[in-house]
Amino acid sequence: MPIATPEVYAEMLARAKQHAFAFPAINCTSSETVNAAIKGFADAGSDGIIQFSTGGAEFASGLGVKDMVTGAVALAEFAHVIAQRYPITVALHTDHCPKDKLDTYVRPLLAISAERVRAGADPLFQSHMWDGSAVPIKENLTIAAELLERAVAAKIILEVEIGVVGGEEDGVEAEINDKLYTSPEDFEATVDALGAGENGKYLLAATFGNVHGVYKPGNVVLKPEVLAEGQRVAAAKLGLPEGSKPFDFVF
Repeated sequence: MPIATPEVYAEMLARAKQHAFAFPAINCTSSETVNAAIKGFADAGSDGIIQFSTGGAEFASGLGVKDMVTGAVALAEFAHVIAQRYPITVALHTDHCPKDKLDTYVRPLLAISAERVRAGADPLFQSHMWDGSAVPIKENLTIAAELLERAVAAKIILEVEIGVVGGEEDGVEAEINDKLYTSPEDFEATVDALGAGENGKYLLAATFGNVHGVYKPGNVVLKPEVLAEGQRVAAAKLGLPEGSKPFDFVF
């Protein structure tokens, strides 16, 4: 099937939330890994998400180029062609993008999709991730609000990370400590800055002790109740009924 349209992607996410399941999101770095991921989705009879990290996209562009946008566009275009031959739906996403790489990764990719939309086509990607966990929450959400506006214009869903994911991924490393748990105040600040969908749909990567990579047993304590508290805090702030879940969480 063709790569998910914005409407199909939104429906995929809503269905997963409604029925309490998650789609697999596979990091790919080459045409071979894109092929493997899509075939794996099809073999399992599951829709899925293919994503490209900054390092993976740079690698995909080749040693003679080493340009993140070039690699991401090449892999995305390849996926658009191959996915049509399979009976499942695939969405395209870019993984963690820190502040120092926004101007050389997410912002140019948003511009490419916005141009496609203006020309009457669908965006190249369905979502992009802004990882502001390394900057103060106020700055994180200020940047998120700017990116959300751009994403809406490109018919793309923005993923925002609040809190810090420990461990190491793509050369970015964070300590395993109390910062691994998103605070109620950060959840409230997110609603204040981004709203609850009325300013554009976004996914929230809140942290509850989850980490990247390899870590010593006993060093990590998962507290999923942090997420439940985040939903409660946001619902109360928005005046929603008890038990409402205004945030769309992603991990």
